[in-house]
Amino acid sequence: MSGEICVHAPAKINLGLRVLPKREDGFHGIESVFATVGLSDLLTVQTLPEQNVCKVFCEQAVLPQDNTVSSAYQAAKSVLARNLPGISVQVTKRIPLGGGLGGGSSDAAATLIALQKLGVDIPNDAAYKIAARVGSDVFFFLSLGGKPDGAAIVSGRGELVKPISPRCDLHYVLVFPGVHSSTAEAYAAIDESAGKPKTECLALDDLEAVYRKPVKDWTFVNDFTPVIAAKYSKVRQALADVKASGALFSDMSGSGSTVFGVYESASQAQDAANLLSGKWNATLL
Repeated sequence: MSGEICVHAPAKINLGLRVLPKREDGFHGIESVFATVGLSDLLTVQTLPEQNVCKVFCEQAVLPQDNTVSSAYQAAKSVLARNLPGISVQVTKRIPLGGGLGGGSSDAAATLIALQKLGVDIPNDAAYKIAARVGSDVFFFLSLGGKPDGAAIVSGRGELVKPISPRCDLHYVLVFPGVHSSTAEAYAAIDESAGKPKTECLALDDLEAVYRKPVKDWTFVNDFTPVIAAKYSKVRQALADVKASGALFSDMSGSGSTVFGVYESASQAQDAANLLSGKWNATLL
């Protein structure tokens, strides 16, 4: 297949995120509920005359030379041990960088989906190996199979993905504090805080049951929130403002720095978004 195709790369939030001690392979284990939200990047992919070339362009952000799109392409070439069609990828970036929303990982998964649409056979075991080389959140986005909506219980380093039925009754507002929190920085902060008392987190087997409860009864905890909030006053203030806006539940997503609130109704979420937009870059979803 040749020509141009478009693939959406959805964002996710973490509803609770337990960070386990570092493993022998150097990765931390995690336990979390991942859920997509109505925010996505768009990858417009065109084939090139030459093979084994991936050119990436983005007008909204300066992507590193070794970005997740090019990394996914190169990992696919290596794992599949074959020539790949050359592609030019225009990334329309709507998911903030360093926001804990999985944008880079979602872009990587979308790149693999685009290659499949262009006729490249990527068996499941190969996709797993590619994801392992690019980033832990890629496993979740690949599990969506190109669907925009999904949720899962995620554990291991992120490679153990148990899809669950996503809820359609949740109303979110996202606040972007304007702070870039890198994943490496966040995990380093977690390691530095090792040994300090932590809030008790839910057991893995209880995560889905809590997800099904009324939002006011959620007891999710994100281990990254206290260490990132302690470092960045804007994150602390965003958390306070979202809670004060009437959110039934609020927290930081992933390793930060995006803060989200969950509201009882669409109208309450709209009111909160209007209120928060006076001070923050806020998005109603």
